[in-house]
Amino acid sequence: MAERFDLVVRSRRAVTPEGERPASVAVRGGVIAAVESHDAELDAAQTVDCGADALLPGLVDSHVHINEPGRTEWEGFLSGTRAAAAGGITTLIDMPLNCVPPTTTTAALQTKRRSAEGRCYVDVGFWGGLVPDNLGELAALHAEGVFGFKCYLTDSGVVEFGYVTGRELEPAVAELSRLGALTIVHAEDQRELERAPWAHGGDYGDFLTSRPPEVETVAIAEIIELSRRYRARMHVLHLSAAEALPAIAASRARDVRLTVETCPHYLALSAEEVPAGATQFKCTPPIRQGANRDALWRALGEGVIDCVVSDHSPCPPQLKHLEVGDFGRAWGGIASLQLSLPVVWTHARRRGFGLVEVVRWMASGPARLAGLAGKGALAVGLDADLVRLAPEQTFTVVPSALHHRHRLTPYAGHELSGVVRTVWLRGQEVDVDGPARGRLLRRDDQAAEHAFHSGGGAQRDSSPPSGVAQFAAAAGDPAQSTVSESSSGPEPSTR
Repeated sequence: MAERFDLVVRSRRAVTPEGERPASVAVRGGVIAAVESHDAELDAAQTVDCGADALLPGLVDSHVHINEPGRTEWEGFLSGTRAAAAGGITTLIDMPLNCVPPTTTTAALQTKRRSAEGRCYVDVGFWGGLVPDNLGELAALHAEGVFGFKCYLTDSGVVEFGYVTGRELEPAVAELSRLGALTIVHAEDQRELERAPWAHGGDYGDFLTSRPPEVETVAIAEIIELSRRYRARMHVLHLSAAEALPAIAASRARDVRLTVETCPHYLALSAEEVPAGATQFKCTPPIRQGANRDALWRALGEGVIDCVVSDHSPCPPQLKHLEVGDFGRAWGGIASLQLSLPVVWTHARRRGFGLVEVVRWMASGPARLAGLAGKGALAVGLDADLVRLAPEQTFTVVPSALHHRHRLTPYAGHELSGVVRTVWLRGQEVDVDGPARGRLLRRDDQAAEHAFHSGGGAQRDSSPPSGVAQFAAAAGDPAQSTVSESSSGPEPSTR
């Protein structure tokens, strides 16, 4: 007699590694034990038929600022992971700053893990931080299971997480390459930023002028050169400027070990639609013009951009200075964790993309980046992290319905497609009003370790993705630059 499953979920729109198809996903012991035909006879303690709803793997968001401990009034593990679960995200990797202390030492990592223990509705891992004075801590943090190391090439906005200069970055990249660790970079160049006009007032065009595309392209050229020189795995965070795409594509053609992400706000919003003084739209790098947005979508479709993640960066509403609407004074960050999936799906379907592409960008892509071999797909042996999505159902964003600690959002009033009906974490339905059952993850967990040592993570096939040749032909050799060593920068509250 066949062994009984704990759970079987059936859907006529299951998004599997082979594409979207009718299927039944069977779960035993928190793991996907079988993926069978939709009408397969499977004995289970519980069977769920999704009807016309789609079944997706749980999304993986590798770029989230939880901020606890130290700035829990900005966001915390309970509120942040509740919002993630409500939005179909079952795994997130927390950034090493805006918390106090920042995750730049093993002691700080242990403090953060204690803060998170028993307070997560989804599985949570941690990035380590790379700052000017912690080169000697990197190997120990790596051994403690962080998923990689984040650095800034410009002022981070918080005084306890300093940015690295070119003189500091190069030996760190050499060390992280030796360790086989991933370096993830906020790619804005401090020197270029200081050459631009200073942001002030409520005109969004003025703010955009203060962070021109060159701020990103110069920094990305430096990252490409360091990756090439040290054969280092490096990742560009929250790409905004389409002008950087030719250099990125050219680096892929040269087998540079580089990956790139962008964010929902760069794909859904445009500079032309930002009202005067609407500082809830402020983020860095900035939301750029509609033509720039179109180019990012093309790069996603052609494989030049690898994944889409939230860069959930909340703050108390008073730090947005809405009463004066000054883009120069406002904190730069958008809280969108709960809305990432419907925002991306709404705009993807308008451009002819399907759920298969959305899952690649928001589940399997970030899982590969972080080396989470047990996440990101409906496949046998992976964690049974599942999302039931009503893709055709629409809703209007009402801030009071959000689970983020602070509900200020540039998407208020937007009509979006895609309602998350049910989320399962390792085969258990997530109740955001019930107990928090998420686990704390390490890079060297068994599943993550398998991907890391088998060439997973940010590794790519040696052949460039479709579309890379087109971008590369327009690129030539990416220009080389040196990261600025200036110590000046924006006020700490502004990022």
